[in-house]
Amino acid sequence: MRVTTAVVTLTAISLAVFWVTEVLPGDAVGVLAGAEATQAERDAVRVALGLDRPAAERYGEWILGALRGELGVSLVSGREVAATVGARLGATAAVLVPAAAGILILATGLGVAAGLRPGGRVDRVLSGATLTLIATPDFLLATALLLVFTVWVPLAPAVALVPAGDTLWQHPGLVMLPAAALAAGGFGATMRLLRASVAQTVATPYVEFARLNGIGGLPLLRTIALNAAPPAVHAYTVMIAGLFGGAIVVETLFNVPGLGAELARAVGQRDVPLVQGLGLAISAAVLAVLLCGDILTRILQHRTQRQETP
Repeated sequence: MRVTTAVVTLTAISLAVFWVTEVLPGDAVGVLAGAEATQAERDAVRVALGLDRPAAERYGEWILGALRGELGVSLVSGREVAATVGARLGATAAVLVPAAAGILILATGLGVAAGLRPGGRVDRVLSGATLTLIATPDFLLATALLLVFTVWVPLAPAVALVPAGDTLWQHPGLVMLPAAALAAGGFGATMRLLRASVAQTVATPYVEFARLNGIGGLPLLRTIALNAAPPAVHAYTVMIAGLFGGAIVVETLFNVPGLGAELARAVGQRDVPLVQGLGLAISAAVLAVLLCGDILTRILQHRTQRQETP
């Protein structure tokens, strides 16, 4: 059922992506023909690119090609869109994976600490700090980190300049600041969701019964963790999916050659096939993460229910 829902959702997203690129002001014709081109020259370029055909016909051709792994050709560079997506995916993963790992470690530790004693001093301090992070836009957080760690305390490069022939994975120093900026944007909401999950579990009769039976310390913490795991996993996967959106801002600001920066560049150049291919690829990645999270959450829920059943 969830797989079917994901397929239907991706189909709807493909329609939305195609429609949005249709209504974008201007197109690649203006970029390729030049500002001084006549209307006849623009029309000739439009025909050569196939943009004179009906939108429904072009959508059908595009979606059938996508099913075969063919996302078309960039109108500006002439490169296969699928090849561009593959080339940029590694750079995005190099920033997203350490950011997600950092959020998992920090949000889990601090979320559990705050949730075990709701309303306590630790909970109040952490809740106030995370509310500040949530209220601050991603680009401001990234700009602040850029200013502090490249100007005031120069510990990292301002942009991710990867040497020719290398990948971003080979240069951890270039990843540190973009990953930290991306993690800062997702940490606050994730920690609060994990804190709420733990606090709700602590207040359940199941945990109270365990305490009354003398269970404490690590066994009690394990009981709380098992019961809080399903909503916590769901919250974490939602956060990972959200990181793809934040990556657009972070990659553009730090000049990371990933999917987000390439998408921003393609929109600026009105490169419709590239925008469509990148949009579809990012949407598919987000849906895949959410689908895996749903499946894992359901497995954990079944396991928890079996343990609670006498």
